Parts: sequence; structure tokens; C-alpha cells
Amino acid sequence: MLLMLAGLVLFLAVHVFTTFREARAGVVARLGPGPYRAVYSLVSVAAVLMIAYGFGAWRASGPAQLWEPPVAMRHIALTLMLLSTIAIGAYLVPSHIRAWLKHPMLVGVKLWALAHLLANGDAATMTLAGAILAWAVYDRISVKRRGVPLPVAPKGWGGDVVAVLVGLVLYAALAFWFHPHVVGVPVMMP
Repeated sequence: MLLMLAGLVLFLAVHVFTTFREARAGVVARLGPGPYRAVYSLVSVAAVLMIAYGFGAWRASGPAQLWEPPVAMRHIALTLMLLSTIAIGAYLVPSHIRAWLKHPMLVGVKLWALAHLLANGDAATMTLAGAILAWAVYDRISVKRRGVPLPVAPKGWGGDVVAVLVGLVLYAALAFWFHPHVVGVPVMMP
């Protein structure tokens, strides 16, 4: 539990820090854009791994079950996760999907959190997904207040094809590798 909570605090601290634009600009000015991105990325990846391994350990120890989700929620969660990974894929390339979603990474994160809240009723998942959902809502409000320019749809549909393919690959990697091997919770039953 402590490893997951420490990773969650680290992840949220780094991501909330970026919403304080003046402080962020000062750090970027001191380090330079490339080193800032490298440190930001390394800390984010370390935090995600801490969250994943800590979550797996907490789940293995049997956290309190707060509610019993119906079996149908598992299927809904798998569908939401597919939409989530496609949204994340759309974040990476100019596409109609990206323009339609406006902030596809945040949409993907919110869908991820919602999927996990619906399909699981244990304290570990409620803590993790609830905190991430709260951060994503906060960040969306922050982005809107900062007036970040919205993406424009490209002329062709190639970016949409790439976004969907990236989403499918990410979905498969999360479902068949990351979830069972890093988190320790298989989601695709044989």
C-alpha cells in the first residue's frame, strides 16, 4: 500500500506542478527544455512503476472490498479501456479523433479511471482510480483556464488510422503483458 501511495503522490505532484506555469517556466529555464522533459519523463515512469507494483502488492494482500461490482461491469470496463487507449493513441498524432476529443490524453485517463472504478470494488482500486480521476478533472479545468489551443482536424484520415492502431497495440500490451506481469492482476481470462 505504501509503495502505491508514494508513487501516486509523486505522480500527482509532478503532474500538478506543470499546471503552475510560472514555476514550471522557471525550472525549464534553469534546466533547459530537453533535460526538463527527460527528468519529468523519468520521474513519471518511476511513479507509474511504483504505483503498479505497489498496487499489485496491495491487491495481493487483500485490501478491503468496498463493494461487489456486477460481472457486466468487467465487460464495460474492457470496452472503456479500448476507447481509452484509442484516445491516448489520438494524443500522439494529428487526427479527427484528436480534434473531436480536444484533449485526448485527459479523455483517455478519465476513461481509464472510470473503467477501473466500475469493474473493481476494492480499496486499492478505489484509491488509485479515484485519485487519478480527480487529477484528470482538475487538469482539464486547468487546461481550459490556460486557454491551451485546441487541435485542428487534418485533411486526411491517416492520423485516425494510426491513432486506432496505436490504441489497439497499447490495449493489447496493457491487457496481455502489463496487467498480468507488472500489476499482477490478469484481465484477460484464458
